[in-house]
Amino acid sequence: MPTPSRASPYDAPALITTRARASILTPDGEILSLDASESAAVLATQPPPLLIHGPATIRRLGLTPPGQVVPWFDLLELFLFLFPTRSVVPTPRGMGLALGLTPPDPCEADFLLLILESLRQALEAMKDSREAETLSALLPLLSRAGWVWSGFVESVLQANPGQHRHPYEALRVWRRLPRWEEMAQRPPPGSRPVAPAEARLRLTRILGDGAETRPGQADYASAVTQALAPREGAGIPEIVLAEAGTGTGKTLGYIAPASVWAEQNDGPVWISTYTRHLQRQIEQEVRRLYPDESERRDAVVLRKGRENYLCLLNMEDAVNTLASRPAPSFPALIGLAMLARWAEASEDGDLMGGDLPGWFGDIFGAGTLFGMADRRGECIHGACPHYQTCFVEHSIRRARGARLVIANHALVLSQASWSSLGRDDVPDEDQLPTRYFFDEGHHLPEAADSAFSLALSGLEAAELRRWLLGAEGSRSRARGLRRRLEDLVAGSPVLDAPLEAILGAAHGLPAPGWLGRLNGQDDAPQPAVPELITNPSEQFFQALRAQLEARRIGAQGNDSSECGLHPAGEALREATAPLDTALRRLLAPLNTLVERLKALLSEPDDALEAAQRLRIEAMIRSLRRRAIARVEGWIAMLDTVLDPQDEAQSAYIDLIRAEYIPGRPGEQDIGLHRHWRDPTIPFASVMQGPAHGMLITSATLRDQTPARMNDGPDPRQVEQSWHAAEIRLGTPHFIKPPFRASLLSPFDYARQTRALVVTDIPQNDLDALAGAYRLLFLASQGGALGLFTAISRLRAVHQRIAAPLEEAGLPLYAQHVDTMDNATLVDIFRTELHSCLLGTDAMRDGVDVPGQALRLVVFERTPWPRPDILHRERRKALSPDDPRDYDDRLTRMKLRQAFGRLIRKGDDRGVFVILDRRMPSRLLSAFPEGVSIERVSLAEAVRQIGAFLPGVDTGDVPHAGSIPRIELDE
Repeated sequence: MPTPSRASPYDAPALITTRARASILTPDGEILSLDASESAAVLATQPPPLLIHGPATIRRLGLTPPGQVVPWFDLLELFLFLFPTRSVVPTPRGMGLALGLTPPDPCEADFLLLILESLRQALEAMKDSREAETLSALLPLLSRAGWVWSGFVESVLQANPGQHRHPYEALRVWRRLPRWEEMAQRPPPGSRPVAPAEARLRLTRILGDGAETRPGQADYASAVTQALAPREGAGIPEIVLAEAGTGTGKTLGYIAPASVWAEQNDGPVWISTYTRHLQRQIEQEVRRLYPDESERRDAVVLRKGRENYLCLLNMEDAVNTLASRPAPSFPALIGLAMLARWAEASEDGDLMGGDLPGWFGDIFGAGTLFGMADRRGECIHGACPHYQTCFVEHSIRRARGARLVIANHALVLSQASWSSLGRDDVPDEDQLPTRYFFDEGHHLPEAADSAFSLALSGLEAAELRRWLLGAEGSRSRARGLRRRLEDLVAGSPVLDAPLEAILGAAHGLPAPGWLGRLNGQDDAPQPAVPELITNPSEQFFQALRAQLEARRIGAQGNDSSECGLHPAGEALREATAPLDTALRRLLAPLNTLVERLKALLSEPDDALEAAQRLRIEAMIRSLRRRAIARVEGWIAMLDTVLDPQDEAQSAYIDLIRAEYIPGRPGEQDIGLHRHWRDPTIPFASVMQGPAHGMLITSATLRDQTPARMNDGPDPRQVEQSWHAAEIRLGTPHFIKPPFRASLLSPFDYARQTRALVVTDIPQNDLDALAGAYRLLFLASQGGALGLFTAISRLRAVHQRIAAPLEEAGLPLYAQHVDTMDNATLVDIFRTELHSCLLGTDAMRDGVDVPGQALRLVVFERTPWPRPDILHRERRKALSPDDPRDYDDRLTRMKLRQAFGRLIRKGDDRGVFVILDRRMPSRLLSAFPEGVSIERVSLAEAVRQIGAFLPGVDTGDVPHAGSIPRIELDE
């Protein structure tokens, strides 16, 4: 058993390192500046160091992390223990700023002692507070687990670890969390419109004195009010398409009228965006409207799916499992203690993008977080002992009384779709909202495609089996349907027969070990019962795999391969019929069980306790959404195999796709996938009922208009661009045409930007590509964002340039390489002014890094649409007369999004570079009017960056001529 470390962090060497250099403050006070190899040798002779972000530090030095409780003093761990919900960038500069210190430039190892002393003083100030009681309660467990900081914290707090009754009690936070209480149902909102003058006045109040003037922001707020006008008829929402150029200030521009409408009509406006990161950005902007924390908590709620929140029942299982072991897993114990510390202080229990640090999993192990959220649809709702302390239920109830609800497209579409199907006689919400503002609206087609697509894959089918049957003998905590219903069945025998029929039919789904058998592994486990020979689903997936292998032309990307379903081969048709029968055998008792549960709800109110009624309602919802809807969709897909329709006339695109499984190298799942040919059809169908008004807004709703007349844009081209945007966003499927608004960016792009197309980088030469990135990043002296269209090329470039950039004092971070979430990487990039960041699509859209932290964007190649089956079929449907124009429009919009990252404020300056000599001139209209666009050599690009960017000296940049020049073929 580990024993508490009594070593003092003041006696440890302090360490700050990059992949190239390290700064070490030895215990006797000497500061050493060494290269990475030398520092590793020196550290081997020293006690465990004082550092920030231990795993990242060890990786930079090329060392192997220890397999047990880490011995080093990681200041991030201590910071989290003291301030569990306070944001901190996991770098020396970031932590210094979070503590109110002034970081030196560069940060040397002695700065860590200043950070340590600041944390010690903060801990000292907590001694007589209730916070100290919480810290002291966790110390016995942390001390037992060998947490290196336990002795330090005990000595400062002068805590007595033995005074607490039971050490594991400190982990049981669900006993101390606040409980929600039911409130009367909120009346329906009013329909009073918002006058443009009211929106402008509210905007002025939010901005306050001294705010940056943004021309067009007030006009934008006025235009948004049209989406808040009363609806003219059932199913006829008011729709506003508002394109707001970068810098317009659209977030506050729509928050102003939304807040006025919410206050006047006592109803919520739901603001929806595409990613968790963008949700948090909007939440930060709302703080300007509601600076008082208490008022903001009542007025503004952030909503996500259940899979994002800490599940207290899962946490209780983890704590009980750990406590029952004779020798607990000590790293897991430390991680659970830190999670308990955070959960008790968290505002909303959001594990993903909330106030839990994005580096938590890297420090305490991803396994600590895995399984803590309800990612498998296992929630038992009212039957859960933690139902009234549940973070998800708290957010649902807060949203019922909120003015602004910040959600995401997936959640909004999911809720609306269940309402539109008429199945929500037991809904999650009392009533659906009537006003929806879709920010980042250019992503709506993608969000609709994801929300309304369906997959009959091995993973999906096996997951349904696990949800129905439970763990089947494994150590998983999975709860089967019998366990969820056991006490209900005991009290209502009519439920027993359909339950038994469901459990019996579920054996037709893939049995444990199916993946190994599908991938032909000789040691794959065999089913506990002899069902493999007759398992219809496994036979079906084997037939899918055979048809894919026979028909695919080649992999469509690095992670998947696919082929069309039709015409289905004879072997696949033969394997489909038994699975179709098995699924129908499963569907019938599922529907029977739901009907009998509904019959229980129809009994007199005094026959059921309130908690039991809530539990039955939740079970009905789960059965419908988790099982019935899925099985019905699968049967419909199989029907097209058995009775094929005219593919050209079908509303769907059916295809076979194989995908690599994360964390399972070399293993592929196989599935039959169905997508809507036009996913905005179901989007319009589900939204036209509940929505009275919708705003769809973005900086890139339309493709840039390429043609101009002497006195301005060509009106015909403007109309064509709006028409194409409306088709892509699905507004023609609504009855009333949308109101259009377009606000130009206020930035002077001719003065603030340059755009360069580099013409001498050999295609598909990774060494040349990496060399170009290195020289360009050195030329800008950091502050550079590198964008990639393929993860494999990103990783290859990162491997080649990380060390030389960091040797030059430019830290390099990368999505898909660094084990931190995207929001944390962006926070680091924003804080470390000379750092560089590599990323893919998620970094291209919606990242806000104002100022000199971002002064160079480099795109590795023209971002053409992925040439897969979905794209092929959709461009036939959406642009049958000119498919190439469809490709160009999508590509120009991606370029506009990427270019939009560069200038976020009126005094920003930046350069946009594309390393693709083959980029067609017709795509250059993607850039704003006035941008200077040149085709240049790499050496000239390096020179221009140095000349254009403020305060950048390229005198020490290596000679760019080391990469051969290739003349552009016109």
